[in-house]
Amino acid sequence: MDAKADRTDTAGSAGRLAALRGELKKRGLAGFVVPLQDEHQAEWVPAHARRLQWLTGFAGSAGLAVVLADKAAIFVDGRYTLQVRSQTDTALFTPRHLTEEPATDWVAEHLGDGVLGYDPWLQTPSGVERYRKACEKAGGTLRACDSNPIDAVWHDRPGPPLTPMVAHAAEFAGESSTAKRERLAKGFAKDGVDAAVLTFPDSIAWLLNVRGGDLEYSPVTLCFALLRADASVELFVDPRKVEAETAAHLGNAVTLSRLEDFAPALDRLGADKACVLADPTTAASFVFQRLEDAGAKVKRGSDPCVLPKACKNDVELGGMRAAHVRDGRALTRFLAWLSTTGAANGLDEITAADELYRIRSGGKHFQRLSFPTIAGSGPNGAIVHYRAGPETNRTLNKGELFLLDSGAQYLDGTTDVTRTIAIGEPGAEQRDRFTRVLKGHIALATCRFPEGTTGSQLDALARNALWQAGLDFDHGTGHGVGSYLNVHEGPQRISKVPNRQPLLPGMIVSNEPGYYKPGAYGIRIENLVAVREAKDLAGADPKFLEFETLTLAPIDRNLVDLKLLDETERTWLDAYHARVRETLTPLLNTDEAEWLREATAPIGA
Repeated sequence: MDAKADRTDTAGSAGRLAALRGELKKRGLAGFVVPLQDEHQAEWVPAHARRLQWLTGFAGSAGLAVVLADKAAIFVDGRYTLQVRSQTDTALFTPRHLTEEPATDWVAEHLGDGVLGYDPWLQTPSGVERYRKACEKAGGTLRACDSNPIDAVWHDRPGPPLTPMVAHAAEFAGESSTAKRERLAKGFAKDGVDAAVLTFPDSIAWLLNVRGGDLEYSPVTLCFALLRADASVELFVDPRKVEAETAAHLGNAVTLSRLEDFAPALDRLGADKACVLADPTTAASFVFQRLEDAGAKVKRGSDPCVLPKACKNDVELGGMRAAHVRDGRALTRFLAWLSTTGAANGLDEITAADELYRIRSGGKHFQRLSFPTIAGSGPNGAIVHYRAGPETNRTLNKGELFLLDSGAQYLDGTTDVTRTIAIGEPGAEQRDRFTRVLKGHIALATCRFPEGTTGSQLDALARNALWQAGLDFDHGTGHGVGSYLNVHEGPQRISKVPNRQPLLPGMIVSNEPGYYKPGAYGIRIENLVAVREAKDLAGADPKFLEFETLTLAPIDRNLVDLKLLDETERTWLDAYHARVRETLTPLLNTDEAEWLREATAPIGA
């Protein structure tokens, strides 16, 4: 694992910003919007599309910049308020909170009567409309660019990825591509839809039972697709990625076309006066404009793959359970090593992350990490999405907390787990905050809720113990997780942000409350859980649901303040640790098993 990955030389930002401003002036633009997204609007962005990072140095997974002739601002959410200041020259880009100080407000205040440019491949229709209103409020106008002005001045821009698309075996997928396509096509017939535009690579990967390697942490191929009402698919992809074996797997119902054929295919749908489903929250503005200009009837609605992909079938759930056993073994082996060897030898963050990768990568079905490992010691742990680099790398010092958030992609599942570890003896405040986070974690893990409940309705459970002490955390409590796909997927989530999607059986979501004291420490406890019908409430009306905890790894008992836990919470922790011990002990060597026995002993013992 390369600790330098995703880092940018910020010293060159001034020259890059000046070059961009020069290009904007040539095009008659007063400013330009620089989002993090690429044309697929997905979380992970390939190197050739990291325009925001190239310009600003910011390497987080959520953000955007707006550049005007005499000022510029960068917008990030609460996870990155510290990181953005360490990676970006704040004399060039003023940091602002993405939701509390939105970019559209900044545009309305600063644009004036100029023209703001945007790349229609990198904005959704709703995003375009928000910027249009902001420009009008400022007295200016919004204009779509035929080509991205950053690409014109990014002279050493890398080429797009070129990795093979491969079949995802039925033993892991649990349902054939034919069955998935026919199931979705039946819904098209009821709604009068002739075709759906698919722009999310993970939706296409799920639908066709294929995987790829175009993104570092997500096993997908960058492509587009049209799913038609007869269950056929036209797949737009670089043909060099599809070898004969994969083409045979796709079958005769899937037609292969080149990426450059995608726009003309939209034109043909328009010429046929087709009714085309497209998701306005994920598909690029370009898609909608092209379809409408060509005469198609555009039906705005959700990507048809998103919800069925989120509700895992029995085979996928079984694979996730198996993957979490292997992943729990790897993390437990690392924690045992950290306790008995690593922390005593001046271990630093990068070395710790590399050692965990070494242990994990030896596991069955391991393919890659599911996101960059967050290994934050002391104050670095307070940076929610911290990534250690040569300039920030710290030693794990006694008296400090070590926050370790990591995960992996296995052929049969995707993992994401966070543990906070005390290096040496923790202080009273650290124990108090950790235990309040643990109480929130347990409250969510043990809750039962009627069918139709959304994650937003459950979010307060994870925060209540912190709120009682006047504390909180500035990120969501839970995100959806794919099955050997994206580690962050929708439509489900657990968050303060309103979400209308009910939690449904088969959905997998993280349970990860936290607390962060800037300049001192960070705390997060994260397990993945699966939604299922409440076992002993069968027959209840309405149906009640609950969570099955998938993650298996010890929680640091040294950080627990027993006085803050009630009897129910103690029982949960002891039962969880007993399950961890019973499941993992047969997979460990003698020394590791002994360490685990002590680490999972009944609380207070």
